Amino acid sequence: MTFPVGARSLTQWFPCLTALLIAFSAHAQTARIEIHPLRTVTLTDEQFLNGVKKGQPMMIAGELRLPRPWTDRMPVVVILHGSGGVPPRSDHWTQEFLNMGIATFVLDSFSGRGITGTSADQDQLGRLAMIVDAYRALELLALDPRLDPGRIALIGFSRGGQSALYASVRRFQKMHGPQGLEFTAYIPFYAACNTRFKEDENVTDKPIRIHHGSADDYVPVAPCRSYVARLKAAGKDVTLTEYPGARHAFDNPAFEEPVRAERSQTTRNCALHEDESGRVVNSKTGQLFNHKDACVQLGPTLAYNADAHAAAVKAVKEQLAVAFGMRQ
Repeated sequence: MTFPVGARSLTQWFPCLTALLIAFSAHAQTARIEIHPLRTVTLTDEQFLNGVKKGQPMMIAGELRLPRPWTDRMPVVVILHGSGGVPPRSDHWTQEFLNMGIATFVLDSFSGRGITGTSADQDQLGRLAMIVDAYRALELLALDPRLDPGRIALIGFSRGGQSALYASVRRFQKMHGPQGLEFTAYIPFYAACNTRFKEDENVTDKPIRIHHGSADDYVPVAPCRSYVARLKAAGKDVTLTEYPGARHAFDNPAFEEPVRAERSQTTRNCALHEDESGRVVNSKTGQLFNHKDACVQLGPTLAYNADAHAAAVKAVKEQLAVAFGMRQ
């Protein structure tokens, strides 16, 4: 089957795609699968940080799965992908949540923008752009009468983990988030914490639950330790769970054999901050940061860790049960 290209024609095909997904759904705990178009904008980091709202209009999409049994006012988890786009790993997480009676919304921030992946060229999309996408997903899902607008959580991995983490910042919520709505919990996995933003200690009072491997050489955990210490000093509800010996993407069985990502860019040796003009700059040089800076390296390792994966699944399910007020 051939699908026409373009945002308008793709929108016309969404009902057909939804029907196909429903027909091919083989998971007993999934009652329904739907593809939802989502209007958003693409912002540079400088535009985002300066509160610009009129970026490049964009149509992206998300996959909504409803659990069986299907009831009204269900909780839902929004899932943000990493630099490789939506991976098969997302399906493992959706099944865990569906088994709990939680709906899932896997957001694809890349395909609608014509991006396959950003691992080898992170400058294709601003690091903060996916926060806007997450806020638009929150807005969309809150209007669905089958879902509970007061029980929508956000989980993200790597690039998506960074977005899940900083979506909790009050300043960003005020500039770009939907009025009167907020995520119930924020659950970042191996997020980059090496950029210091203005007012980034003023975060939500909702729970922030960070998960990170102690041996991650793609996105090291040390900056997250420092950030969490600052948040705790500010009295915020935040925890950092570290998994000993676990590396980047420790929850992804595709990397059962460790892989050195030769072309993937890592900012593990970079310290960044937001300057007074609302630009992300290299703290060492004071110049506008990009991924051609000398601190950017290549070749981090991706590796699955079965023990860390199992422990993380258990922890996240417990965290969601508490956040959603569900019986454990």
